[in-house]
Formats: sequence, C-alpha cells, structure tokens
Amino acid sequence: MKTRSITEVAKEFLGTDLPKDGVICDFTMGGGHDTLYLSDLVPEGKVYAFDIQPLALERTSRRLEEAGGRSNVELILDSHENFDRYVTGGFDAGMFNLGYLPTSDHVVTTKAETTLAAVTKAVEQVKVGGTVVVVVYPGHPEGKREGEMLLEFAASLSDKKFDATYYRLVNIPDCPFILAFQKRK
Repeated sequence: MKTRSITEVAKEFLGTDLPKDGVICDFTMGGGHDTLYLSDLVPEGKVYAFDIQPLALERTSRRLEEAGGRSNVELILDSHENFDRYVTGGFDAGMFNLGYLPTSDHVVTTKAETTLAAVTKAVEQVKVGGTVVVVVYPGHPEGKREGEMLLEFAASLSDKKFDATYYRLVNIPDCPFILAFQKRK
C-alpha cells in the first residue's frame, strides 16, 4: 500500500463528481497546493481561497502562475470566518487545512474560536450533497484545542442532516486527523 499524506486522503473525501461549474472554498490557502488542486476540480466554476497572511497570498499566486494561471480562482486576504461576505448562495465543497503556514512563523496559527465559527457556517452553507473537509493538527496547543472543539461540534450535528466522519491513525496520539462533513440529501 502506498503511503499518502493526510491532505491527499482529505481530498478524497471531496470526491471527483463535483459539477465542473461548481463553487469550492479553500478556507486556508497556505502555500496554494490545495487551491491549485481545487481549481482543477471546477474548471468552469469558481474557487474562493482565504488566508490572513499576505505571504500565503503571495505564495499561492506564484504557485497558480507557475501552473499556467487559473482564472477561476479568487484569492482573498481575510479570515475564513468571514467567507460568507464573499461567497453567497452556497457552495459545493470546501477544505480547511488548519495549523500554520509551512516554512513561516509558527506563532501565527489558525485559532480554535475562529475556526469553529468558520466550520459551523460552512457546514450550514454547503449545498445539499456537498462536503466540507477539515484537516486538524493537534500536535501543538492551539491545534489540540481546535481538534477538541471540532470533535465536540461534529458529535453535536443532527444525523438526519449530516454525516460527520472522523479519520485518524489510532496508534499515534498527536497525529493529524480529518473531519469530513457531508450534508445529506
């Protein structure tokens, strides 16, 4: 069996049957890897990518340019908790890759309260049949808080309206894990 990264597994939860003209949110653009991947899933649609760090926006912009450009991507310098100021009418899928921007200042991380607010809104606003995937990194104090709050949130969701999946390695205590929320049809 080939070893896959946690983000590769997370992307599988999004599926490949998204509408070509769909709308996807990259709630944590980071270095742009996920943004580029999501852009290819909806070539006739739109990807909204969010981050609070100008460096993330610069890196993502560069990555998209190096890949030939992507006219279907809008990079937004704002917190993921404010996504609903930019995305109206719902969206087909979304992805959060929490923690800190790789190879940058690890003091700047996603925060439990704003992440919970963003995920709560995202799960409500994703279209029926759509999925919101969250990659959580509990190996640092804020990531541990995020994970605990998100697990509690996931457990509180109505099983009539949502499927909430928890995916992790059980033999590594602080390994990253995935939460995937699909709005039932």
